[in-house]
Amino acid sequence: MNNAVDVLVLGGGPGGYTAALYAARAGLSVLVLERLSAGGQMATTGTVENYPGFEDGVDGFELGEKMQRQAQRFGARTVLAEVREVALTESPKRVETDRGTFLGRTVVVATGAEARELGVPGEAALRGRGVSYCATCDGMLYRGRAVTVVGRSKDAPQEANYLRELGCRVTYVSDRPPEGLHSDIPFVKAVRLEVLGEKKVEALRADSVTLPCEGVFILRPSMAPADLLPGLALEGGYIKTDRNMATNLPGVFAAGDCTGLPLQVSKAVGEGQVAGHRASEYVDTL
Repeated sequence: MNNAVDVLVLGGGPGGYTAALYAARAGLSVLVLERLSAGGQMATTGTVENYPGFEDGVDGFELGEKMQRQAQRFGARTVLAEVREVALTESPKRVETDRGTFLGRTVVVATGAEARELGVPGEAALRGRGVSYCATCDGMLYRGRAVTVVGRSKDAPQEANYLRELGCRVTYVSDRPPEGLHSDIPFVKAVRLEVLGEKKVEALRADSVTLPCEGVFILRPSMAPADLLPGLALEGGYIKTDRNMATNLPGVFAAGDCTGLPLQVSKAVGEGQVAGHRASEYVDTL
C-alpha cells in the first residue's frame, strides 16, 4: 500500500475540496481527481449569490480556485483526470483514469449530479443564457421577470412556488396536472416544447402556445453518475449515506450533490467537512 494515498477524493467541487481540506489538515495524504477544473459544476454557474461571507456574490470559478488553493496549502494534491472505472471493495481502493491508476485507503465520492436535459429544441443552445436546471440556484437572477417552469419531477411544483415567492412571474408547464402548485401560478398542459431565442431565452413554445419569458427552468431529477457507483446503495438515484456521510461500503464516504437535494454549495461544504473528518477517523483504524 506504499503508493496509496490515505484519502482519495473523486470530484473537485465544493464538497470534494472541503473533504480534502479537512483530511489534509489532519495530516493525511490526500489526492483529488477532477475531470474539468476546480469547483466542478459550480465553476460554470457564474455568480454564486447565496454562499455566506460574500455579500456581493462571488464568481463560481473563482470560488472553486480559492477552495483548491486552500486545500493545497495543507498538502492536498489535484490531478485533472477523467475517471473510467472504480473498484471500491478492493483494498486499497482502486480508481482507473485516463491519467493512470490511483489507489486510496479510503475514498470520498464527490462527483456531483448531472442535470438531465430534456433534449427539446433550443435547450442546449441557450443553456446558461436563460435555461436553468435549479430554481434555488438561479431564481434570484429572475426576480421580477417572467419565467416558465417545465415540471418533470415531484418537487417541481414546490420549486415553482419558491420562484413565485422570490417575485418571479411564473407559468408552470407539464404534461400532467401538478400537485401542490400555488393557485396563483398558471398551468399549461403541453407535450411538445421548444425554447425560443437568439442570444438568450425569449419564450417557450408549449404545443401551440407561445409563452414569452426570460427564463426557462427545466426541473427534473438530477442523477449521480451511475457508472462510478458499482456496489454503492442508491436512493432516488443518489448515493445513500448515513449522518456520517458513510455509504454502505466500508471506507467509502460521499458528499455534495451526489447525495441528493438540495443541490447547494453550502450543503456540499457541510457534507464535505463531515466526510473528510470521518474518512480521517477511518484511516486511523487501519
